[in-house]
Amino acid sequence: MKITVEREIGGKTLSLTTGEMAKQADGAVLVKYGETALFVAAQSGPSRPGQDFFPLTVDYRERFAAAGKFPGGFLKREGRPTMREILTARLTDRPIRPLFPKGYIDEVQVMANVLACDQENDPDTWTIVGASASLSIAPVPFSGPIAAVRVGYVDGEFVVLPTQEQLQQSTLDLIVAGSKDAILMIEGFADQLPEDTMVDALMFGHKYIREICELQEELIEKVGPEKVEHTPPPANPFDPILRDEIASRLKDARQSNQKQERSAAVSALRDEVIEKFFPEGKEELEDGRTLQQLKESFSRLDKQVCRELTIDGKRLDGRGPKDLRAVDCQVNILPRVHGSALFTRGETQSLATVTLGTVRDQQKVDGIFEEYFKPFMLDYNFPSYSVGECRPIRGPGRREIGHGALAERSVAWVMPKPDAFPYTVRVISDITESNGSSSMASVCSATLSLMDAGVPITQPVAGISIGLVKDGDRYSLLTDIMGDEDHFGDMDFKVAGTGKGITGIQLDLKIHGIDEKIIRETLAQARDARRDLLKSMLSSIRRPRRELSPYAPKIVQTKIDPEKIGLLIGPGGKTVRQIQEETKAQIDISDDGTVTIASNRGQYTEDALARVEALTEDIKVGRIYMGTVSSIKDFGAFIEIAPGKDGLCHISELSEGFVKSVSDVVSVGDKLEVKVIAVDDQNRVKLSRKAVLADSEEEGESEES
Repeated sequence: MKITVEREIGGKTLSLTTGEMAKQADGAVLVKYGETALFVAAQSGPSRPGQDFFPLTVDYRERFAAAGKFPGGFLKREGRPTMREILTARLTDRPIRPLFPKGYIDEVQVMANVLACDQENDPDTWTIVGASASLSIAPVPFSGPIAAVRVGYVDGEFVVLPTQEQLQQSTLDLIVAGSKDAILMIEGFADQLPEDTMVDALMFGHKYIREICELQEELIEKVGPEKVEHTPPPANPFDPILRDEIASRLKDARQSNQKQERSAAVSALRDEVIEKFFPEGKEELEDGRTLQQLKESFSRLDKQVCRELTIDGKRLDGRGPKDLRAVDCQVNILPRVHGSALFTRGETQSLATVTLGTVRDQQKVDGIFEEYFKPFMLDYNFPSYSVGECRPIRGPGRREIGHGALAERSVAWVMPKPDAFPYTVRVISDITESNGSSSMASVCSATLSLMDAGVPITQPVAGISIGLVKDGDRYSLLTDIMGDEDHFGDMDFKVAGTGKGITGIQLDLKIHGIDEKIIRETLAQARDARRDLLKSMLSSIRRPRRELSPYAPKIVQTKIDPEKIGLLIGPGGKTVRQIQEETKAQIDISDDGTVTIASNRGQYTEDALARVEALTEDIKVGRIYMGTVSSIKDFGAFIEIAPGKDGLCHISELSEGFVKSVSDVVSVGDKLEVKVIAVDDQNRVKLSRKAVLADSEEEGESEES
């Protein structure tokens, strides 16, 4: 039976429909907002033998047909997921994962497919709504519903679910997800927005989240799903034994300044316990207790011990709740590259390198929205050696793509405008050592390397991660969390920004939400830590270098009359090709008349610029041009000073002395500098070589004196 519920949200109708498509799926919902529509299906399956984790999979796909387009390239069919699809899938996974009960290990899969896109309303936030609705009507123990909205900030006013056009004018792009009572997930980027304004934006979005959750509750009531109750596993017989025997020893093992020392101490205690209860490689005792139960009990106790220490104000490495780990910043550490930096915070380290390129190096991005080009890219790599492990290299995974996008968008707000700095910029962050918050370390290393490369960023950006351990009404916020604190804690709240405000924010939770009070405290604590980080960073390099690397391309821009673009290009591109071949420079021409010239040598760039300006500018009296003798007459020589533009150098202007014959001084094809001395009413140009020679002599005399 087809069931539809509707409600007006942000000036448009949001509708949720089920019972019409995918009737064999556990839960399926068609979400429509404006003229954007996507279909989301949820399916569960039995767990696999020996499985000890929750295998939730979220996939999101955009069909080009949704926007009436064909895929580009040779194959006219969508292939592997794009970066945008991967990021949207991660965005959906993060708020729904904590809402399944602990110990639940059945397979759950959520598939979202964009069926129509109106080019105004982005389907990414509606994927979270569709996932929540489909899981809420499926026979799985999902503690929903939840919802998500996008919030913009245009002309000092918050805008819910902004269109693509409004986002172009917005200084905020914020996605917030939550339940009726709390916030579960945040992903946002802003132009140095103050902390209080960011919290106001979150609370503004949460009002609409409540409305969408109520709409889902209406759908759930009409469907009346039969939910499967999750039965918690039986009590582990080793829990009370290990608690009594090794809890205090485990606390001691967990308190060390070094990650490897902590891990070694915990592993040694674990091996000791296993040998005590299961000697000689046994896996099961006579009373039915198993080795697997012992391992699970030890892990559970380890987590409890770490949380208790933190709540009591004892961090694993001895720091206070608001303390940063030791920070070290170095720049210009690599030869040849255009910019480099090494940022170390505790046992987390990021090596960043910068490459500067031309407009032709920009990343072309195509999808269901209008095609565009990216002049700034940041890629993040997380090799296995950074955590002391071995694993095959399979290319960037979802986590690497997500962390790179977070760092990239956090730094992008301070990048110079293309008209002021016409370079394509790529940053690579290689994590050489990791113990928590490597994405925020990438923000710091990227900033340092950009300054080292001479990129005129408007403000330096730093990033920090704040953790949370919550037990009832008691909680502790932790600045600069380590890997163990991330693993055992309840929150990973990443905040990047400048001294003025926030540029990037991302919240992931393992609990069912946090309130406004915790959010405000977290952002205030992150602001203080960020300012301390910026002081350390600026001690290594105060401002962007004034000069670019000698190995970077030299790029200049000039503006010509758009009506003269055809003249510069020439018939079949002949003119611009000739200039490029002769000057060894690369020339790109925009429709608005912007001409970008690049080469590996400054002299090549200057030569090409002079040629372009000579061709496209009006001839100016008093200016010196490099010309080519095109023909010789008895009364003088005609010299081409620009393609298609000749001037006459009279015989009396060829040299300072008496000239009997023009051919005594110049020949056809000779290149020489000439000065424009007059342009008459009929646009005829008069040139003088004698004036150039006189100017040169005067300069020489002034230098000698």
